[in-house]
Amino acid sequence: MSKYILVTSGVCSSLGKGVAASTIGSLLEGCGLKIAMLKCDPYINVDAGNISPYQHGEVYVTEDGAETDLDLGNFSRFTSVKLSNENCVSIGRVYENVIRNERAGRYNGRTVQVIPHITDEIKRCIRHLGDSTKADVVIVEIGGTVGDIEAVPYLEAGRQLIREMGKTNAISIHLTLIPVITGGELKSKPTQHAVKQLQEAGIQPDILLCRCEAEVDDALKRKIALFCNVAEGAVFISPDVKRSIYELPITFHKQGIDKKILEKLSLGNRSTDIRQWTDFIEKLNHPSTQVCIAMVGKKDYLDNCYKSVQESLFHAAVTGNNAEIIIKKIDAETLEDTKDYTSAFKDVDGIIVPGNYGQRGFMGLLSTVKYAREFHLPYLGIDLGMQLMAIETARSLCGWEDADTTEFIQNSKHPVISLPEEQSAPSAGVMKLGASMVNIMEHTKLYSIYNSSSISERHRSKYTFDRRYTAEMTAHGLITSACAADDAQVEAFEWRNHPWGIGVQYHPEFVSRPTNPHPLFNAFIQAAIAFHKG
Repeated sequence: MSKYILVTSGVCSSLGKGVAASTIGSLLEGCGLKIAMLKCDPYINVDAGNISPYQHGEVYVTEDGAETDLDLGNFSRFTSVKLSNENCVSIGRVYENVIRNERAGRYNGRTVQVIPHITDEIKRCIRHLGDSTKADVVIVEIGGTVGDIEAVPYLEAGRQLIREMGKTNAISIHLTLIPVITGGELKSKPTQHAVKQLQEAGIQPDILLCRCEAEVDDALKRKIALFCNVAEGAVFISPDVKRSIYELPITFHKQGIDKKILEKLSLGNRSTDIRQWTDFIEKLNHPSTQVCIAMVGKKDYLDNCYKSVQESLFHAAVTGNNAEIIIKKIDAETLEDTKDYTSAFKDVDGIIVPGNYGQRGFMGLLSTVKYAREFHLPYLGIDLGMQLMAIETARSLCGWEDADTTEFIQNSKHPVISLPEEQSAPSAGVMKLGASMVNIMEHTKLYSIYNSSSISERHRSKYTFDRRYTAEMTAHGLITSACAADDAQVEAFEWRNHPWGIGVQYHPEFVSRPTNPHPLFNAFIQAAIAFHKG
């Protein structure tokens, strides 16, 4: 039977609950335990597919094509769990399942209510993950903040789960904030109020994890333990990291949170192997070179919009190339206004354009691609970043000034990017999601990177290159280096007369790991380092 850890947070959002849950999962794996991870999101959307990344962060796509919360990206990077649609559940999906059951008459005419029907469905999702994975421990992150009205059904389901399973089979870890006020004084009152709110929901936390930017002494920990009704040795600190979130497994382990969890869950005395994290931090702290990558995106984008891309660049720099990386964020709309590309890309060793949606900043993105091609800067385009290579070639080299994508312009005479059904192709005009096979052409840079003619990569796209324009693209130096296994869609482009310019339709960032960087990002960073040295 699986054991369960419920991870909640109080005081405010964005305390790093997903990273904390992932770190705990990493430590338990280091103890030799099999774990599973579940994100319970309080939003009413059925999934994250239609939520703006500027509001909620990137959409992380799993192997089976589920569009999920970005915290699953943290789960994937910190642990070895194989994620699927079962690892993320929203309250919208819970209600959808309950309503579907009610319409099918499965409740025998009973009035459908939050308790027991909604809470039972939540518990079913949680228990099902444990049963299907046969995990020793299932870590359940409950999104939002205690006190939010949206989180009430999840907290009630958690309360029932702990009551039904017993305190040695299900425990609560509560993440709170210890703010530092003017003068440097640490205040524990917000933590006390956050725990009180959780207790009002019927859950007594077993472990407190307090986020704080300063050192916390034992006296304050004892005070928090006393006022929050937890054991003195069950108060831990989640400090602000110096350089990377991958410091946290080491920090948590030194405090002994893994031992305390094993004790609470009666899992015996086990040693924890954290060598992968100490090795990573050692490389991070002792780089042999430096590289600067320009990431060109939409106006005022937050780090979470392209979280997996940034992390993948970081993995490739540190683990793959023993380099310190500087990511220079550039606003595509600002480029449209200034048109001073030389200043914008000064001291930059490579350019990456990740996946984007919407027409805003389009000309800035297009000019970025042209600059990288003409000045021989290493370039990596993902999704729209790959499609822009075709549009830029069509406009600059083929002379088709109106070349565009039908996502933005419907009446273009040269729609080089369009929906599959607009191309009369065999593919249906729906979002291509999840992992699928890609065939790589021999004698291309992409082939030398993967050293294979067939790979599996994850996708999240609707629009694709129209293969009617392949001959013109090839004649002007943009070659097709990969296609879908069914040969229906182009999956990658390369610039022929360019040191390193590659665009891919798929999303390699979703499978990169700190200790195992994706080969495409690894090769891109290598090319950027070579440019820097040359």
